Amino acid sequence: MSILQVNSHSIDQKSGEIWTGQADLQPISFKSDRLPGSRTAQARLSHKPGTIESDSRNASAIAQSAAYNARSAASAWGQTHGKSSLITSGKSSGKRRRRERGIFILAALALLLAAALLAALAAVGYYFIGVAPNVPALDAVTDYQPKIPLRIYTADHVLIGEFGEEHRDFIPIGQMPDMMKKAVLAIEDKRFYEHGGIDWIRAMGAARSNLRGGFREGASTITMQVARNFFLSREKLVARKLNEIALAYKIEAALSKDQILELYMNQIYLGQRSFGFGSAARTYFGKPLSTLSVAEMAMLAGLPQNPARHNPAVNPKRARQRQQVVLKSLRSLDYISEAQYRQALREPLRVKTRGLEFDTHAEYVAELARQEVFARFKEDAYTKGIVVTTTIMKADQDAAYESVRRNVLDYDQRHGYRGPEAFIDLPADPEAREDAIDEALRKRPSVDRLLAVVVTAVSPARVRVETVDGDAIDISGDGLKFPARALSPNAKAQFKLRPGAVVRIARDGKKAWAITQVPQVAAAFVSLDASSGAYRALVGGFDYNMQKFNHVTQAWRQPGSAIKPFVYSASLEKGYSPATLILDRPLDLPGENAGATWSPQNDDGVFDGPITMRFALAHSKNVASVRLLRAMSVPYAHDYLGKFGFDLARHPKNLTLALGTGAVTPLQMAGAYAVFANGGYQLQPYLIARIEDARGTVIAQAPKPAADRESTRVLDPRNAFVVDSMLRDVARYGTGAAATQKLGRSDIAGKTGTTSDAIDGWFAGYGSDVVAVAWMGYDEPRSLGGREFGATLAMPIWIDYMRVALAKRAQLERAAPQGVTFDNGDWIYGEYAGTTEFRSIDVEPGLDATPPWPPAEN
Repeated sequence: MSILQVNSHSIDQKSGEIWTGQADLQPISFKSDRLPGSRTAQARLSHKPGTIESDSRNASAIAQSAAYNARSAASAWGQTHGKSSLITSGKSSGKRRRRERGIFILAALALLLAAALLAALAAVGYYFIGVAPNVPALDAVTDYQPKIPLRIYTADHVLIGEFGEEHRDFIPIGQMPDMMKKAVLAIEDKRFYEHGGIDWIRAMGAARSNLRGGFREGASTITMQVARNFFLSREKLVARKLNEIALAYKIEAALSKDQILELYMNQIYLGQRSFGFGSAARTYFGKPLSTLSVAEMAMLAGLPQNPARHNPAVNPKRARQRQQVVLKSLRSLDYISEAQYRQALREPLRVKTRGLEFDTHAEYVAELARQEVFARFKEDAYTKGIVVTTTIMKADQDAAYESVRRNVLDYDQRHGYRGPEAFIDLPADPEAREDAIDEALRKRPSVDRLLAVVVTAVSPARVRVETVDGDAIDISGDGLKFPARALSPNAKAQFKLRPGAVVRIARDGKKAWAITQVPQVAAAFVSLDASSGAYRALVGGFDYNMQKFNHVTQAWRQPGSAIKPFVYSASLEKGYSPATLILDRPLDLPGENAGATWSPQNDDGVFDGPITMRFALAHSKNVASVRLLRAMSVPYAHDYLGKFGFDLARHPKNLTLALGTGAVTPLQMAGAYAVFANGGYQLQPYLIARIEDARGTVIAQAPKPAADRESTRVLDPRNAFVVDSMLRDVARYGTGAAATQKLGRSDIAGKTGTTSDAIDGWFAGYGSDVVAVAWMGYDEPRSLGGREFGATLAMPIWIDYMRVALAKRAQLERAAPQGVTFDNGDWIYGEYAGTTEFRSIDVEPGLDATPPWPPAEN
């Protein structure tokens, strides 16, 4: 044994054992705190041989490592000092090491504390030097002026239009539904009424989470969100967060809790251009916030966190998951009962996927009102909460809209199927096929109740189509009657129904699907109060989404025979009467057709010889009307049209004036016919009854009727009475007879109008105190069809509307005014009674009216 003596200890240089004492040398055991192979070991002195302790499975390896370390230690001491050094006892060494570790830990904690203190001092310094002085003034919240859009209403307060970047319904906190407030607080800020702007309990929890991986969890209170929404960005930066905290404290000092919550619930963005919960309720559910269920309110309360991700119109699954989180929070806070909780979880939600919609189709009305308000208030019109009340009535507007659509579609069906709108290739791969269909359908314009679909399968008796939502619909039977020719094997490629064809479908009268098409023809309808000029209904085209052009106010079209009543009215002032005989025979007029001879023709091709003026108007006799105009002179009649508000520059100064070759708008025609309807007064049509600011203060309103109504008179009351009697006969026995027959009233008066080659079709007239005009034609003028007339095109629109508009109105009968007398079987001005000068036009003496004709009512 080779022993190295170190004071009273000996080391076996071969085995590495340490012996203590002079007389009784015993080996000291080693305990390794490292894995096998460690080059260090801690010695523990013992008077008895010990064993090597280790948590390793290989005890032998540990022992060898300990021995090696001991030999190395002895060798090192020998080489360094030239002799052996004292090895202190294991017990005192352990205490010293524990002391060192304690000191190290205390030093580290002191350093951390110092660093934290320095950071806190730096943050406080930054706050007072860099943040607090730069916190913006709170005018935006203390004097809150929400951006409330322009809203347009009917006279009976039905919303028909909203214009502005932000959809918002401001709801004072006192009127905010209690459950809506609870739902928001449950998910966004449970301790809102307890903290002073910062929820430090929640903040600490969020901080622990964020330290593990960056800014992942927020702790923003409602007050902090108000600060962010009004003044800051949404970036997750420390500087922004400090500003947010500073603003939150400042807001809490300036406003009450209820005021802060009111700001939040009206300002927060909730998707679909909706700001605030009032607007979101209308956008997503189509009803006021106060009428929502617990389930619906919980859905809205889940939106602030991420309006895009939780949008129920776009991401219904995620929205539902978020809603359930809100409901669970409501239940845990005991804001709702267990029964309410279960009911809300089961409740199916009917979310509007098309965003903000209106119950009444009055898009052209709303746009006309918007233009007028913008002209007055400029950009403020869209942000100041201006409320416009129009003169339109919901029932009238609905009737007008449905009448136009129904009769335009009927006309379109009469003239046949034109074929698919487009064709696409259908890939074999299901996913690619779905994408192709989706892309094709989203390109098609949205048309009310005419759904764009793609044909996926065709047989002689059945056609299968697919919608943009991926729904498959089978169409058969009556649903295939309209496009029957397109199902023929011999149909041309661009006309044939085949897979890949893009077509339209609609519900028929039996609610079954049928293939249809989007009409190409345009139409317009307008009705006015004959006494005041207030609009009652306006439809500027078949579908506003297809075409924004308002045909009522912007379309200048030839009026055709609808202009004749004004020519006949002019003749009364010359001494003629409804009993005047006019020769209905072929007429050649040299030089009237650009130097050539013009020979006007009757639409029916029939010439009746001598006819009364009343008969000529009722049956819209062209030749007789030209003779009448020639008899009183073109210049006189041309100037006379100005009484009715027509633009004289747009009407010819030749004999074709009698046949309506000038240009008018439907609105002009309505205003002109109103002069006959109201007894001779010119009126100015108006749409807006009043304009109010956001506080309900009236800032503009329609002018009151003139105190002296006679100042607006443009027509002798006798003239209005006589023309009215002739127009009633048009609607009883003439080209407009269907109007009286179908409406069952005796006060219906009006006139059809058909231009050459049936390019335009009109019906203008009135009943009671309602005057209305209907028109149909193509934007690019072309014939509407050889068998189409004003009576088949426009009059059905007029009748369908009047059936609703006059339903609750008493019939209006007129008394003869002073100055007219009944002479020669008809009405005539008193001063011309008994004279023979104006008894006939181009009629040889002794000839009487040949057609039998009911006498005028006396």
